[in-house]
Amino acid sequence: MNSTAAPIGQTLLKLGLISADQLHIALREQGRSGEVIGRQLVRLGFLSEATLRDALARTLDRPSVDLAHLLPDADALTLVPQNLAKRLKLIPLSYDATRRLLVIASAEIDNIVALDQLRGLLPAGTEVQTLLAGDSEIARAIDQLYGHELSIDGILHEIETGEPDLRSPSGRAGEYAQPVVRLIDALLTDAVKRDASDLHFEPEAAFLRIRYRIDGLLRQIRALHKSCWPAMAVRIKVMAGLNIAETRAPQDGRISLHVSGRPVDFRVSTLPTIHGENIVLRVLDRQKGIVGLNDLGLAEPQLDLLKLMIARPEGLILVTGPTGSGKTTTLYSILGHINAEGINIMTLEDPVEYPMSMIRQTAVAESSRLDFANGVRAMLRQDPDVILVGEIRDADTARMAFQAAMTGHQVFSTLHTSSAIGAIPRLLDIGILPDILAGNIIGILAQRLVRRLCPVCREARPAHNYELRLLALPDLTEPPLLHHPKGCPHCDFQGYRGRLAIMELLRLDPDLDELVARRATAREIRQTASQKGFRPLADDGTRRVLDGETSLEELCRVVNLTDRMFP
Repeated sequence: MNSTAAPIGQTLLKLGLISADQLHIALREQGRSGEVIGRQLVRLGFLSEATLRDALARTLDRPSVDLAHLLPDADALTLVPQNLAKRLKLIPLSYDATRRLLVIASAEIDNIVALDQLRGLLPAGTEVQTLLAGDSEIARAIDQLYGHELSIDGILHEIETGEPDLRSPSGRAGEYAQPVVRLIDALLTDAVKRDASDLHFEPEAAFLRIRYRIDGLLRQIRALHKSCWPAMAVRIKVMAGLNIAETRAPQDGRISLHVSGRPVDFRVSTLPTIHGENIVLRVLDRQKGIVGLNDLGLAEPQLDLLKLMIARPEGLILVTGPTGSGKTTTLYSILGHINAEGINIMTLEDPVEYPMSMIRQTAVAESSRLDFANGVRAMLRQDPDVILVGEIRDADTARMAFQAAMTGHQVFSTLHTSSAIGAIPRLLDIGILPDILAGNIIGILAQRLVRRLCPVCREARPAHNYELRLLALPDLTEPPLLHHPKGCPHCDFQGYRGRLAIMELLRLDPDLDELVARRATAREIRQTASQKGFRPLADDGTRRVLDGETSLEELCRVVNLTDRMFP
């Protein structure tokens, strides 16, 4: 690693990573060998290369990457020949053709000559982003990744034919010589590149089905012979730290890897079926999991209302919706908005999906008998200002959440209900008294995720009469233009690319609290809330349709609009 002797040496000394004697010895050895001080310290065994890498990254204020758990990108490797990568001491991590961006890892991030040589080989206009890595890490990655088939089709051909990888040096050992290892890595990389939220490995009687959940819908990607599955399942279990001998009981684990130079976690769940173990991996991309409050896509009045709700110092804010509707993302956005040095924010999650700085995050664990109710009880003794309870599942958790809200804390949580107003009868059904509900709920947010129309290929046409009725716009003299999906290479011929949230916000004021206290019906609460400006999910979805962000067909898939046909 390239650095001057004094700065990095003194930095390591100040951080307590090496002693003054060790630095003195390294400096004397440097005088004989001429090596930079960082490499000298690693060679002498005074510190690990990973420790040196992180210290250098901190000193230079540059991002670093751990190559020990790297998932290769075949597209990036084809751009940089192996001999050049060895000579320049770098490894390509990812290549984005649309943005013309190549991400590399290098031990010498400020080597301008090496970067100029690299740019001379790349397509015109390609930008290079450099991450810091260790010398031996790069050398290991080059030996591991180059010379092997890394495409899914190529690996499958290798498995099916039994032909050895002839391009790799003879006698080369290591796990990467095994095609199953490369196949799982290629599938994980492919899923992240396609923005999949889940990977499904589903064994049938004669074959293995592989499906990705992209934009909320499952899409079959591959169908493999059943003989491939036992080895693949073992590989996934090894990566997740699961018991490979246990096939008759469900297991849960986690995989942490680097994809395209950024950390990505995979939550692994196994379930025995009649044809073998079913394995589902949830993709947890930290960069995409947390968005700003202003980026949630709320209309201006809704955003202002949400900020007013968050500004209240005590009480409970609920986010409701079915599984996979983005509740956790919204809660993280809210926490990121209020996160500051003067506030102690504590969370209790199952599991912790996205680590956040300064926030104390705890995962519930059955093994230690730490459930949501006991966790909240313990958190109240940790001097919290804000508490996030991952989910209200039972009466004990609900009572503890309301107890925290009643004792001057701001509490956030999720609840599985179909609407914001539907959360109130759900809490009553759990066993929370109306007197406790009234005055302690700040507000309730309900949301759904709809697919976003591809901006490249979407088509517009005037709305038909029945579409105007679904949109609650039957009296318009000139019908608006509605956009519909078509399909193009940009969206993988799906017509949609990405997702957006539609939301409804219910802020409980004294009038609504009074209705809750006397167990008013949902209809009465809805009528009163509507008079105060409450906009249901259907209205927010209609706004998105008229703005051309999604289609009416997609909105109807997620939200019931048929009631509008029968006024």
